[in-house]
Amino acid sequence: MIDHGTIERVMETSNSQIVDVVSEFVSLKRRGINYIGNCPFHNEKTPSFIVSPHKGIYKCFGCGKGGNAVNFLMDHDQVSFVDAIKYLGKKFNIHIEEEEVSPEQLKKKNERESMLVLSEYANKFFIKKLHETDEGKSVGLSYFRSRGFRDDIISKFELGYSPERRDALTVDSQKQGYKLEYLEKTGLSIVRDDYKADRFRGRVMFPIHSLAGKVIAFGGRILKSDAKTAKYMNSPESQIYHKSRVLYGIFQAKQEISRQDRCYLVEGYTDVLSFHQSSIHNVVASSGTALTVDQIRLIARFTKNVTIIYDGDPAGIKASLRGIDLVLAEGMNVKVLLLPEGEDPDSFAKARTGDELVQYIDTHQTDFIKFKTSLLLEDAKNDPIKRAQLIQDIVRTISTIPDSIIRSVYVKECSNLLKVEEQVLNGEIGKLQQKKQAGSFNRSRPTPVDLQHAADLQQAAEYAAAQVVQNPFELEEREVLRCLVKHGEVMLKDPTSKEESDSGITVGQYIINELKQDDLLSVNPVYNKMMERYDEVAANEGLVALKFFVNNQDVELSQLASDLVGREHVLSKIHAKFGVVTYEEEVLHELVPKVVAELKWKKVKVLLEEKRQAFRKLEEAGQMDGLMELMQELTTWQQVLAHISRELGGRTIV
Repeated sequence: MIDHGTIERVMETSNSQIVDVVSEFVSLKRRGINYIGNCPFHNEKTPSFIVSPHKGIYKCFGCGKGGNAVNFLMDHDQVSFVDAIKYLGKKFNIHIEEEEVSPEQLKKKNERESMLVLSEYANKFFIKKLHETDEGKSVGLSYFRSRGFRDDIISKFELGYSPERRDALTVDSQKQGYKLEYLEKTGLSIVRDDYKADRFRGRVMFPIHSLAGKVIAFGGRILKSDAKTAKYMNSPESQIYHKSRVLYGIFQAKQEISRQDRCYLVEGYTDVLSFHQSSIHNVVASSGTALTVDQIRLIARFTKNVTIIYDGDPAGIKASLRGIDLVLAEGMNVKVLLLPEGEDPDSFAKARTGDELVQYIDTHQTDFIKFKTSLLLEDAKNDPIKRAQLIQDIVRTISTIPDSIIRSVYVKECSNLLKVEEQVLNGEIGKLQQKKQAGSFNRSRPTPVDLQHAADLQQAAEYAAAQVVQNPFELEEREVLRCLVKHGEVMLKDPTSKEESDSGITVGQYIINELKQDDLLSVNPVYNKMMERYDEVAANEGLVALKFFVNNQDVELSQLASDLVGREHVLSKIHAKFGVVTYEEEVLHELVPKVVAELKWKKVKVLLEEKRQAFRKLEEAGQMDGLMELMQELTTWQQVLAHISRELGGRTIV
């Protein structure tokens, strides 16, 4: 493991020279104190990608991506935090010191690294056999060429061939010093007592890469006609390969998926190869397995838009519908393309140019819920029982969508297709959502939570993630956080002190104290985490909030901080009240209490409305005892609101 001090040195150096880091990948031009260029994460003609050297951050105002130098490298090359640190350490000549690990950790690390090294060796072995042996050329290479694959595609995906000989790889690897133990653990060899054999003998080989480009497993296709042998065989699960977390082609496709803001999802290896050969690179394959949540989230790192391409097999499509519900539940936008009967993505792509293929997809792809509704309607025909089951199925699918606006659009469209009133569909969706929430954190509004209680924070975060609610206090909370990040260490005159000699408190301490005093918690768990982390380090000598958050190893925090300070703040009505102000630092002693008070005012306002609604319900039900108690609460909160309003000058600041 890399020690903490080394990580801090790398992050501080790379962020101070972020222009040097980013300019390796993006053409930047100076614009005032900042640099500007075309965003590498999405297609754009007008530059909206800004690099701020004095803040050590980048920010795209087109797609919203932002962060520090390490974040940029992680996003651009899709590497891990550790790999990004190692790359930047090498770039800036910083020696990477690694902490000692326990014997168990070392054994596990060494075992994983040994398996990765062996997998890479096996990949080179298969490639060599394909291109440099008579058997490989006549059997393997001729197969790929008979399928129409060009040499550049064969090379790009590192395709290979495993010889027919029973133990060719097993024997060769051991001669090179690789242990039989790892040959068995990676699944490259089958070992039973004295029997040792290559798992993939006599097959053409498709290496499976991790997101970082390391070979972690293989798929092999047999070329003989043998009814007893599976046509395709994959590596078994291992310490380095978990099939439910991997998509074939993701390493080759990740940057293009991000740039195109769309991912095409197909089924098999050759489907991916054919799309690439047609110059369509934003495509991955599930490799014949049912879609998993981990695979969906892998795609979601690059885009929210997925087009799933099927061949013309209705039975296969119906079997996969449930898996697509998982995609919707992750907030993805899903379209479906049903190819003509007798076609699959491989054959269809080979028969068309890239432009023709993209045009066909754009013209014929259908929104998934419309597609599913039409497909099931055709099956149900006029059978009332089947139609009722169909409606329940569609309602269940729509209920998985986290965005309430998108749900409402689908309800309206499905109401027309199914000839069922929107009210009925919404009622059924409501019932399903209530069942899902029955065992979860039960509350009608965010419950005040002490920022020091980690368990409560975790519960609040889980609740917020599960409910996927809009944050009614988004603007106010972001302004408070912006003040915290930008001015956290700046000293304020303590507004509660009457002594002129009082040394005051910092902006950060004031904000934390005020929010803790009134138990204010956001529905956004990242906002809560930022407050909690600042509270933990507030007493540290020499703390600079902006530097602490932008350089933070927690990607969520560093990206949030970069986003908050990425755009120069436009003076609001709060600022205008004090006249012409060049720098907001001049009025922090009044600005910070104002933005905190504005957040409190908004929260009390929302709470009051909830209390009034509860009062009306009790009044309608004739529950007089509850009415009196609620009347007292309303009076108290109205007094609180009036007090905060006076602090704000008798009116709110919008």
